[in-house]
Amino acid sequence: MEQKEKKISKAIIQRLPRYYRYLGELLSTGVDRISSSDFSKLMGVTASQIRQDLNNFGGFGQQGYGYNVKNLYEEIGKILGIDRVHNIIVIGAGNFGKALAGYSDFERRGFRIKALFDKDASKVGKTYSGIEILPMDSIKDYIRDNNIEIAALTVPKDSAIELANELKDTGIKGIWNFAHTDLDVPEDIVVENVHLSESIMRLSYNMKSRSIGR
Repeated sequence: MEQKEKKISKAIIQRLPRYYRYLGELLSTGVDRISSSDFSKLMGVTASQIRQDLNNFGGFGQQGYGYNVKNLYEEIGKILGIDRVHNIIVIGAGNFGKALAGYSDFERRGFRIKALFDKDASKVGKTYSGIEILPMDSIKDYIRDNNIEIAALTVPKDSAIELANELKDTGIKGIWNFAHTDLDVPEDIVVENVHLSESIMRLSYNMKSRSIGR
C-alpha cells in the first residue's frame, strides 16, 4: 500500500522504527497476528495511538482480526525505505567509526557499510570487520563509482563542517552526522543529527525527575 501524500509528524516517524523492531521480534517467535490491544501492551503505547499512527499510511488492520505481523512488518519496512539496500561510507576510522562498521545489524536492516575513510595515513589500507580504510582524497570518486547514498560523519566538529561542504556535489543523498554541530547542506541532502551528549543529558534529566517524584 502506498504512503499517502501528506505531512507526517516527526513523532510518528520516530515511533515507526520501534514498531518495526517489535514486529521483527514477534515474527522471530512465530507470532502470525496481533491485536492492537496486545500490541499496545508490548509497545507501551496506547492502542488508539497505534491505530492513529498506522492510519496515516493506510491502516493495515482488520476489525476483529488485528494485524498480520508479517504483512505489517513488510509494509513498515517499505515506509521506512529499508526494503532495499542503502550503501554507506563512514568518514572517520576512530573508535566510534570502527564501532559503526562492526555493527552487524545494519546489514540485516539493508544498510551496507562499504568503506571507511580517514586522513591518518597509518590507518589507510588496513581493514576493520572486513571493511577497508581508504584515503580521504578518494572519497568523491568512491561515492560516484559505488552508488553511495549515505555518509556517516564520525569526525570532530570543524572537520564535519568542511566535509559537509565537500559532499554537496557528490550525489550523496543523506548525511548521518555524529559531530556536535549543525551542517549547512542543500535541501536535497537529508541530515540526521545524532548528538550523544544531548541524549545523555535527557537521561540525566529523567533520572533527576524520577528521584524528585519519589
